[in-house]
Amino acid sequence: MNPALAASTLEAKQCVPCEGGVAKYSQAEATAQIAALPAWRLSQDGTRIRRDWQLKSFRDGIRLINTIGALAEREQHHPDLHLENYRDVRVEIYTHAIGGLSENDFILAAKIDTVAPPSRN
Repeated sequence: MNPALAASTLEAKQCVPCEGGVAKYSQAEATAQIAALPAWRLSQDGTRIRRDWQLKSFRDGIRLINTIGALAEREQHHPDLHLENYRDVRVEIYTHAIGGLSENDFILAAKIDTVAPPSRN
């Protein structure tokens, strides 16, 4: 089992390219790691993490998506980005190549936390 890392430790790391061949986090590993990122939620099946925002305007939603997109491009780890109801942003992260969670997902989530506004309740 991978030991859970603090958010500050995750945020200091860089995502590494993954083309598969990396073991997915188990449900227990994902549950332990998500504790360091309280704004994020683990999917019921333990294969994705998610964070939601309700922003003031459509423009704020687009700005957040663009900010996260630029960060994801620098990290070369790309989340699923959603804008709904003109101002509700949802981000889902998982490692597509393995169909589950890897350390990269938690690294990216920690980095998103540094550039994003507080989440909606």
